[in-house]
Amino acid sequence: MDTVTRPRILVVGAGFAGVECVRRLERKLAPDEADVTLVTPFSYQLYLPLLPQVASGVLTPQSIALSLRRSKKYRTRIIPGGAIGVDLKAKVCVVRTITDKIVNEPYDYIVLAPGSVTRTFDIPGLTEHAFGMKTLAEAAYIRDHVISQLDLADASDDPAERAARLQFVVVGGGYAGTETAACLQRLTHAAVQRYPRLDPGLIKWHLIDIAPKLMPELGDKLGRSAQEILKRRGIEVSLGVSIDKAGPEEVTFTDGRVVPTHTLIWTAGVVASPLMATLGAETVKGRLAVTAEMCLPGHDGVFALGDSAAVPDLAKGDGAVCPPTAQHAMRQGRKAGDNVIAALRGQPLQPYVHKDLGLVVDLGGKDAVSKPLGIELRGLPAQAVARGYHWSALRTNVAKTRVMTNWLLNAVAGNDFVRTGFQARKPARLKDFEYTDSYLTPEQVRARVEGTGVDQP
Repeated sequence: MDTVTRPRILVVGAGFAGVECVRRLERKLAPDEADVTLVTPFSYQLYLPLLPQVASGVLTPQSIALSLRRSKKYRTRIIPGGAIGVDLKAKVCVVRTITDKIVNEPYDYIVLAPGSVTRTFDIPGLTEHAFGMKTLAEAAYIRDHVISQLDLADASDDPAERAARLQFVVVGGGYAGTETAACLQRLTHAAVQRYPRLDPGLIKWHLIDIAPKLMPELGDKLGRSAQEILKRRGIEVSLGVSIDKAGPEEVTFTDGRVVPTHTLIWTAGVVASPLMATLGAETVKGRLAVTAEMCLPGHDGVFALGDSAAVPDLAKGDGAVCPPTAQHAMRQGRKAGDNVIAALRGQPLQPYVHKDLGLVVDLGGKDAVSKPLGIELRGLPAQAVARGYHWSALRTNVAKTRVMTNWLLNAVAGNDFVRTGFQARKPARLKDFEYTDSYLTPEQVRARVEGTGVDQP
């Protein structure tokens, strides 16, 4: 008897782009039209823009982790792991599962949306001593760490140790760094009132960036407004400055200053997932070079989008590519889903076009700056726009309810400054959370695919 196999669609990554693509495929494809598989370490979509609010305790971690299995109609097969290599010729994706088992996953169509990882540089001690702000685990861990510094400083009788534990350094003047510094400063400012032995004046937050302006995408006026808000709160903003080296108890700036601290948070941008380097295809600053239809030239059935793909921004023109933002990733995911279905059915593909809706920056409390549709807002109107945008972008009603409840509860009752125990085990830093050393080289991928096919390397 002849067995007819359905086309296999493999989606890599459960971020904004990957999840929207899978949802599109599930809605528009008949169950017997294709098999859909998703590769992701976790069976949830992380709403990344709200991570600073998890780190500060305004939101609980569960509230921004949107389960992929809530829908009763969900039929996508999930492989719990991460893609570490792709062989385009053999049409095989190499996956390392969460149990460290390595498997070869064949496909007919592949959608690459693995997102990005924290951008680091060859700075002595950086990956060993810095925290990132890219995963849910990092945000929860940073909250525990910051509160533990207050606990340890309060218990210490050594003035030097106390001063070092109460200094915090955030590197990166983009949205992630600015919001992280703003939200965590509010946490420590509120918490210190519960530590009568601590002098609030000893708590110092530093926000540094090598760029000459804070959040230049917002424009000069809003960027200066955000900087003034931070300075008013006591956050020392240093521009044109970066890290020269990092140690366990101090950080040296490139301007020669040495800051005694146990807390270095690194948010100096992102780069495309190392997975893209395993394909042996053309890249643009690490992002896979694709067409406006999000196809990889010369390879049928290969699509790439989101932070790891250089998708042409047709709305801007002049050779611009789409920035790695959530609003582009979500819309690219839907269009990529449509294009996969079109390719499957032999129909023409459509290019991705979207005009940027603007930017929102939530600085906590009543402070925010926003630029929706080019309109500059500050204070409560900006805060309403920022939170309204984030709330409406959450994919499920359950997530919306949790987030709104958290916001209301925090506004009424404040924070409890509770450590959850993530610090009970060995310390974990940036290098421990993102597994950037797990990826294969193109030669290793080819050897793996052409080898015996065993589960272990």
